[in-house]
Amino acid sequence: MSDSPPVLRGDTERLARLRGFLLDLDGTTYLGDRLLPGADRFVRRLAETGRKRLFITNNCSRTPEEYAAKLARLGLPAVPGDVFTSGELAGRFLLERGLTRVYVLGTPSLVRQLAALGVEHDERSPRAVLSSFDLTLTYERLLKAVRFVQAGLPLYSTHPDLVCPTPDGPIPDSGLITSLIERTTGVKAHYLGKPMVEMVEGAARRLGLDLSELAFVGDRLYTDMRMALDAGITAVLVLSGETTEEMLAESGLRPHVVASDLSALVPLLD
Repeated sequence: MSDSPPVLRGDTERLARLRGFLLDLDGTTYLGDRLLPGADRFVRRLAETGRKRLFITNNCSRTPEEYAAKLARLGLPAVPGDVFTSGELAGRFLLERGLTRVYVLGTPSLVRQLAALGVEHDERSPRAVLSSFDLTLTYERLLKAVRFVQAGLPLYSTHPDLVCPTPDGPIPDSGLITSLIERTTGVKAHYLGKPMVEMVEGAARRLGLDLSELAFVGDRLYTDMRMALDAGITAVLVLSGETTEEMLAESGLRPHVVASDLSALVPLLD
């Protein structure tokens, strides 16, 4: 974005009236181990003006503790309670339904996060399958998930994202992994995380704010912006991650505000 003219358009005045901001991580706040332009100034300005903020991510390959440590290392002081992941949402969803033994396709960090909530990874007699972003995925583990679903277990997925942005380019995400199980078994997964409005509702409860007082700032159309618009909160698209102007034009979605990156939004918080 640094070689392109800055972008800022839409109903920008509405941002000054808001009391809380939900911030995506990958592609919005940072990319890999690099803060994206304006992230530090934007977060600092939120604190200076007394606004609340919560980092929201579909990438549950890490625990909130690990995310908070990464944010602090990059210069954004944070505690685990400042981060809300699709893994936490999935864990609470499963608990509410009494599904405490689940076969998990996910990273060890996700398994630990679920265990902390009371949902155990069970390879022998699970009551459901939870598919997610999994850097440790093997064909053997994928086939095991398929067999459990073919035997009648319900299939859940932490989030529908097809790819995950990295400094070296996109890599397969939860949605693609889950689609392998869906196509093989003919069973449709119940997706959680963004763009489901439950993610926004859970975040609003965490912050103690009404939906009308919130904005979601993110870089993805089919998760971030779709969720914000469906939930009726202010949708702010940044072009620092996955989405290009061409993709936005073709999508038919109309975020309330479009900006190059977080740096363009800082003056709007006064």
